[in-house]
Amino acid sequence: MRVLAGALLWALFSAAAHAHGVAEGDKGYIQEISGTHLVPFAYLGAKHMVTGYDHLLFLAGVIFFLYRLKDIALYVSLFAIGHSVTMVYGVYAGVSVNAWLIDAIIGLSVVYKALDNLGAYRRWFGVQPDPRVATLVFGLFHGFGLAAKVQEYEIARDGLLPNLLAFNVGVEIGQLLALGVILIAMGYWRRTAAFLRHAYTANVAMMGAGFTLIGYHLTGLAVS
Repeated sequence: MRVLAGALLWALFSAAAHAHGVAEGDKGYIQEISGTHLVPFAYLGAKHMVTGYDHLLFLAGVIFFLYRLKDIALYVSLFAIGHSVTMVYGVYAGVSVNAWLIDAIIGLSVVYKALDNLGAYRRWFGVQPDPRVATLVFGLFHGFGLAAKVQEYEIARDGLLPNLLAFNVGVEIGQLLALGVILIAMGYWRRTAAFLRHAYTANVAMMGAGFTLIGYHLTGLAVS
């Protein structure tokens, strides 16, 4: 588990160095088109979520101790509502957000959820924050992170709203695909005796990954 934790941190740090901006090919394509293009934007949304390791880390933390399908559906829906609202609003209204700062907050959301899974808040403060509220609130911040990425595409105003909605549909498709893989992997892990033994280590590794993201993006904010 220590080796896996170290590998996770290394992979995240390496990926962060290349994943802050959008792909140049995608950006060039979007800048050359105007009007409504639903399928390309849905593809870009799905691609961003499937490769969005920070979003997926938070989502993995959210479902880490959820076993019932209706509970998973509730929390994933709250997260989806949160990031959908702020993503569409942020881009359509032209809300300017600093991508480095928002990404640091997304890293903070990973740390927060890992600490929640470890039961830290009840031990430290004697109270357990409502995880549903936290999931929705952090979903709003994740949405502003998506908005910052979409704004880098410099999308034409012609057909902007349908294209944004298509992008968001793609994000949800990508999220469901990634969630399916995560649930399958965790389903096998939960059926082993090692799950409860290593759950603490896994969440500590997740927290370390979150701190790595925070440090990387705050450094980027300072030097940008």
